[in-house]
Amino acid sequence: MDEDSPAERLRLAIAMFEFGLGMKRARLRRLHPDADESVIDAAVDEWLLARPYEPLGKGRGRPAARFA
Repeated sequence: MDEDSPAERLRLAIAMFEFGLGMKRARLRRLHPDADESVIDAAVDEWLLARPYEPLGKGRGRPAARFA
């Protein structure tokens, strides 16, 4: 398969996302060595859903009309 095909680019993006999740999990385990897996899962979920600049209207990028 061509390495620049849309399918290959999607696979690469998913692999990078999963790698990033693994890094975040490893960091959380280092910071909280006594936490069980459910606590780590909850912290990862919270991190994924966090939008730290959204309440202030300072999100990155241009505002999308579809969310207005």
